[in-house]
Amino acid sequence: MRFMVILKANKDSETGAPLKWELIEAMGRFNEEMVKAGVMLAAEGLQPSSKGARVRFDHGKRSVIDGPFAETKELVGGFWLIQVKSKEEAIEWVKRCPAPFGDDEVAEIEIRQVYEMSDLPADDARTADAVAREQRMHDELAAQTAGHLTGGDAK
Repeated sequence: MRFMVILKANKDSETGAPLKWELIEAMGRFNEEMVKAGVMLAAEGLQPSSKGARVRFDHGKRSVIDGPFAETKELVGGFWLIQVKSKEEAIEWVKRCPAPFGDDEVAEIEIRQVYEMSDLPADDARTADAVAREQRMHDELAAQTAGHLTGGDAK
């Protein structure tokens, strides 16, 4: 099972305030532990929403809204993509995470299971095609990532 582990932004992360090195090092050790355990698939911190944009889809029309965005508590400050056996295991990993903004700050991390094509009803012939298409896409992404990591031409 894959889970998106979402770190909610706070007022400091939204201003672009630099993190303390102690937090960066503690988070690095935690990330290394997940990599060594074979749990982490990806992890990144995000720049403040002031550097971002949203695309709104409204009845066939698309509009762009530039950041910053209100409601800091609803914004994403970073994420992990992990693969574990259960939601309970995902929770246990997150409970081991260092306090993202330090012990003197409030932080919230949300855990959401990722949909898999195999979660769709299996009795539909379209499901098999969709699962095969998703597998081809994952294989291509893995090949591109491997090429990138080894200095190949993958984009």
